[in-house]
Amino acid sequence: MRLEDYALIGDCETAALVGRNGSIDWLCWPDFSSAACFAALLGTKANGRWLIAPKGRPRKITRKYRDRTLILETTFEMASGRVVLTDFMPIRERHSDVVRIVRCLDGRVPLEMELCVRFDYGRTIPWIGPRNRNEWAAAAGSGVVYLRTHEQLRNANGVAFADFTLKAGEQRSFVLTYVTAADPPPHRVNTQIALHQTEAFWLEWTGKSRYAGEWKEAVERSLITLKALTYKPTGGIVAAPTTSLPEYIRAERNWDYRYCWLRDAGFTLESLLSVGYHDEAKAWEQWLLQSVGSDVRQMQIMYGMRGERHLPEYQLPWLRGYLNSAPVRIGNAASEQSQLDSYGEVADAISTMARAKLHLDPRTYLLWAQLTDHVAKICSRPSSGIWERRELRRQFTFSKVMAWIALDLGVKAAERGEIEGSISRWRHVRSDLHREICKHGYSKPLESFVQSYRSRTLDASSLLIPLFGFVPFEDERVRSTVRALEKRLVHDEFVYRVKAKAAKDREAAFLPSSFWYVQNLVMTGRRSEGRRHFQKLLRVRNDVGLLSEEYDAEAKRFLGNFPQALSHIALINAARTLDGRT
Repeated sequence: MRLEDYALIGDCETAALVGRNGSIDWLCWPDFSSAACFAALLGTKANGRWLIAPKGRPRKITRKYRDRTLILETTFEMASGRVVLTDFMPIRERHSDVVRIVRCLDGRVPLEMELCVRFDYGRTIPWIGPRNRNEWAAAAGSGVVYLRTHEQLRNANGVAFADFTLKAGEQRSFVLTYVTAADPPPHRVNTQIALHQTEAFWLEWTGKSRYAGEWKEAVERSLITLKALTYKPTGGIVAAPTTSLPEYIRAERNWDYRYCWLRDAGFTLESLLSVGYHDEAKAWEQWLLQSVGSDVRQMQIMYGMRGERHLPEYQLPWLRGYLNSAPVRIGNAASEQSQLDSYGEVADAISTMARAKLHLDPRTYLLWAQLTDHVAKICSRPSSGIWERRELRRQFTFSKVMAWIALDLGVKAAERGEIEGSISRWRHVRSDLHREICKHGYSKPLESFVQSYRSRTLDASSLLIPLFGFVPFEDERVRSTVRALEKRLVHDEFVYRVKAKAAKDREAAFLPSSFWYVQNLVMTGRRSEGRRHFQKLLRVRNDVGLLSEEYDAEAKRFLGNFPQALSHIALINAARTLDGRT
């Protein structure tokens, strides 16, 4: 299936991708970064999946989330009748569950269930079979999954099957629960109570949003997605629940996004705070302090959702990859990179929390002061850029801009008496760095900010420069940069990160930067154009409102990890800009 054919369900500790055909093809258990027990997304159905669907070819399939929730409803219209499949994950108490309820709306519909559990990313075939009446289990390594249903099951070749027929008004329930091998069998789940409680949780959470602008449906769905990607026990926010979905087919640029980037988490925090979600901000603050520790010099660009630092990267040769686009990678070696922009984004997140009048941990102010002082010492060094190209260190313009942002926010915090430090030195470095960026990071011949000092490469990250306040939108350099990017990197409503110099470097449009472009259009006085582009981008979302990282405009398909937090953050911010809320 194509990526856009998937929807997301989750329990704020892990998430599953459910296809239009009723198959769950991706699920890492017990949490986002665990090994997948359903990995058909990156291989074949033999690598694990869970299918519940009518037999035969549907006349029509429609999907939607229940209003303001993460409860998915897929309706299959068959020649003999209609059934609706309801999929959700209850917010976890002790164990993690996937609940699937299929109900016949009218007529008489034969259905099938096929459950293939394969631990360790689709490699390990577990011991399977009944343990008690109407109870089936699969066990291998440290995990066991239990299936509870009243349907009669049969086993064949390590797969559980069920065939059943529903008439109008009838329904069947299936519950899959993960426990560790040391745990006793979990208690049975009352599916109707679980459904009610899950719906109540999401309705209560979405009800806290203060967003009341024109784009309520799109913003609300993006907010729910961001909440689903937040690891509830710690407040860490993963970039996506998937790994190795390619940036471009067979280009080998496949990365593991099931970790917490400081950049993405900071952006997410600001989006949530902007519409009133303070609890998530406080949780992220504690995650940040726990992850970074007391020495800001050791700060990484990403961590595990519990603050793990060691994220070794390796490949899984038994998985062929999405659309045969190997390799499948686990872990992320980019965690070893040094990126100046991360300091600015963390400083911006802390500053945003302070402006929102959150009662910050005293350690956060200490971290802020240390961060500012550290940036003042290292801002002249080359570093890796925002796009994390391997083995490429330069004086990247956007990285320098974010270093300046860190210094500027630190100086202002010190002037307000919020932090202590060498304010005179910080001011001096801030001033010198601003002049340096304007001299070497802006090309007069190209009339644009450029990717790195004295280069002639245009880069979509330049769209963020005015959004963070390095120069005002009224500055002619901002307007000329937008015009230059429009000639080289903007095609229709889509923005590409950089112009490919060779076939191997080709990539799809980058959806976050496409929304940044909307903001730039609006803020430079081209509101009607920005609104038109935003409406086109909204139509790129799939039928349940989700976005990937990238979009292949020629093939009209999603690429990159999915759903992508940064894309949904950028959507929210573009909507707020159009509403006049920045």
